[in-house]
Amino acid sequence: MSATVPIPAADPVSAAGDRRRWIALAVVMTASFMDLVDVTIVNIAVPSIQHHLGASFSAIQWVTGGYALAFAIGLITGGRLGDIYGRKRIFLIGIAGFTLASALCGFAGDPAVLVATRILQGATAALMVPQVLAIIHVTFPAHERGKVFGLFGAMIGLGAVSGPLLGALLTEWNLFGLEWRPIFLINLPVGIAGLLLGHRYVVESRAPQSLRLDLVGMALAGLGLLMLLYPLTQGRESGWPLWGFVSMACSPLVLALFVRYERIKTRRDGSPLVELSLFQVRSFAAGVGVQLTFGVVCGIFFLVWTLYMQLGLGWSPLRAGTTGIPFSIAVSAAAGLSVAKLVPRFGRKVLQAGALVMAVGALIYLAEANRYGAGIHPWQMALPLVVMGAGMGLVVAPLTDSVLSDVPREHSGSASGLINTTQQLGNALGLGLVSVAFFTVVDHADFAHSSVSAVFTDAFTHALWWVVGGLLAMSALLLALPPKARPHTDEEADQAPADQAQTQALPVG
Repeated sequence: MSATVPIPAADPVSAAGDRRRWIALAVVMTASFMDLVDVTIVNIAVPSIQHHLGASFSAIQWVTGGYALAFAIGLITGGRLGDIYGRKRIFLIGIAGFTLASALCGFAGDPAVLVATRILQGATAALMVPQVLAIIHVTFPAHERGKVFGLFGAMIGLGAVSGPLLGALLTEWNLFGLEWRPIFLINLPVGIAGLLLGHRYVVESRAPQSLRLDLVGMALAGLGLLMLLYPLTQGRESGWPLWGFVSMACSPLVLALFVRYERIKTRRDGSPLVELSLFQVRSFAAGVGVQLTFGVVCGIFFLVWTLYMQLGLGWSPLRAGTTGIPFSIAVSAAAGLSVAKLVPRFGRKVLQAGALVMAVGALIYLAEANRYGAGIHPWQMALPLVVMGAGMGLVVAPLTDSVLSDVPREHSGSASGLINTTQQLGNALGLGLVSVAFFTVVDHADFAHSSVSAVFTDAFTHALWWVVGGLLAMSALLLALPPKARPHTDEEADQAPADQAQTQALPVG
């Protein structure tokens, strides 16, 4: 995800001769699975959390958006920490922190505490997740990595399907009267086992070069993004005060200062948080825009979809969770077909088709929601969800390889880390935009003459137009990518697959 320098290849003899590496693989894959499921599992439980904690809608946005923002801001720094201090060490610190934060989330007694602990969870995930595929890369010889990354891809698909369903079941069962809390507490035994086994079986590794942390750059980037996202998320509840608009207006100035500092940092010691020279590559600069837009689309859709089904239609978490299964299956099937058959032949056109297919699915969903209203059934949602899922699958798997196609080999690690960070930032921005795309309609609704289901259906269809607009913008940005990805040499394939595979692994959810 964000390893910042090329990772040295593992010693094939020592790696192949040590059967314990498969236990290490199970540990790091379980940790990555835990992070992936945690994102999707929370979405399905959001209405239950809102009801039992008496949380405002802006607090609910922060439960999901705070995690995404902390995760995004910490990704590149988390990868750099692993390069400097040891990937095993940072991985263990990350999984310990993630487990502790999960416990704190599970025992949170009010919305403010839950938001704070979710931010902590995102920050610790940013320490844990970037190390996963870097550890795999230095643990397994080159001839075994194809099989290992295949297993990793299967685990991602399993997480996409099982996360919403597991969240629905845990919420529906109300284990020990804990309501939604088991969705976080389930991480405790998994995290403790991962910590103990990781300490014993994961091999330590570091980057060969001497690197430095860019703490000032991280602080400026975080401040600039927070100045944009906080008033965007909180402004609606506060009546859109003047300070919110001032903060959002000043955000680009802080981000411009960040860019200026990164240039100085590059000249001073060559260890910037972001390698600005990457933006001179036209396809990479456009790819950042694509990932940002894609993240915004996902951030808006998945949250408003959950609110529409559970709060608007009054469906149980289990009914809402099972409704999403066709979507997840379509994503996995189309992703495999895209990489194996379509992209090698048609290149960039597959990604553009995927964005347009997603937009068509959203339009079908919009039409069906308007037609059936509160009487819509899960089976009637299957068609638009399968179409949207197929479109997402066509995009999600080959996107990173296309974006990185023209990036110089020596910058492939930092480029892939930045691409994934951008997508996560887009997700956080999309969650913030839910205030405008969805809740504005709810706020201005006349509940005296309209039912809750009618209001939430109107809000959902309004948000779907935002999703369609984002997908059309994304399709236009894809024109700047190379018609076909540049073939990789054997040396490049050995140098950066971990970064690219990790970046491909996370857009869904």
